[in-house]
Amino acid sequence: MLPRRYRRRRQGARPHRPRVSILVAARNEEATIERCLRSLAQQRYPSGRLEILIADDHSTDATAAVIEAFIQDKPHFRLLRVREQLGRAKDKSNALAYLCRAATTDYFLFTDADMALSPDWVSTMVAAVEPGVGVVTGVTTSEGSLFGRLQGLDWLFGLNVIRILAERGLPSSAVGNNMLLTRAACESIGCLEDMQFNVSEDLQIFQEVVARGWGYRHLCEPQALGVSEAQPTVQALLKQRKRWMKSAGGLPWYLSGLFGMYGVFYAVLFWPGFLPLSVVAAIYLGKIGLQTVFLALTLRQTGRRINLGVLLLYEFYLCAMSLAVLAYTVWPGRLEWKERRYVLAEA
Repeated sequence: MLPRRYRRRRQGARPHRPRVSILVAARNEEATIERCLRSLAQQRYPSGRLEILIADDHSTDATAAVIEAFIQDKPHFRLLRVREQLGRAKDKSNALAYLCRAATTDYFLFTDADMALSPDWVSTMVAAVEPGVGVVTGVTTSEGSLFGRLQGLDWLFGLNVIRILAERGLPSSAVGNNMLLTRAACESIGCLEDMQFNVSEDLQIFQEVVARGWGYRHLCEPQALGVSEAQPTVQALLKQRKRWMKSAGGLPWYLSGLFGMYGVFYAVLFWPGFLPLSVVAAIYLGKIGLQTVFLALTLRQTGRRINLGVLLLYEFYLCAMSLAVLAYTVWPGRLEWKERRYVLAEA
């Protein structure tokens, strides 16, 4: 958990301010897109060094109209309408490929239409790029109601585990709603146009970039934080997690094994008669204690605060959601994503 600083700043040195492209794929996001655009307009980065490209991916609501109204007096914003399929890309991957083809800079910053980013997001992500680094990932959370804050803890927990493994030479994944690719790294994987379609395009992008020898950085600090809209209902959350679970087979063994052990923990510990009740209680309380400390440190690193009661409640949320997600994932049915449906083999 000890933080590692990758940024090398000299006293009084002028920060590097290259031109940057911010790429946002949007589909049926009329309720959330303005919040995202507002956070991008408030970046503490010279607007003349930014191009912000938003792709309307065949929305059937007023997404395009909301975007047009917001950007009408902002020349560094531009709305693109996805009209064709590029290579093997499909749906959101195709929208991202469309954006990459339109971008004119050497740095591509990706985020989602339901995200709000820190005002120093662009500066922080760009400052983490060193020679040989092709991909940088920030950290994401969510907020709002108690249900939203528990989802936010889930984001922080998983992403900090991924960061800790990566800093020890075990790269596994990235989060596509808070990610930077250099143009060179993006072009090395065909700017997404050559990738086989997958509903977890961020995992696929990260792994293909790293496989081509590019370095990576995972940031866990307030300036690299993005706040995602929480899923409003349990059903919506289950649909999201089912998509994530279907991509778990592509994770490296050490991460899928770690999360697998985490899931098996409950079954082993609470198997009737397997362990004495005193041992079960000691192990379970120890697990909750360590987990709470881990989350408290993660929150501190990201500049967030949540009271102790919510941290302790996270354990019961995690247990219930783990069982619900497992049942929902194995239940027969198509996978739904952005109001599109996929057969599982396609996912």
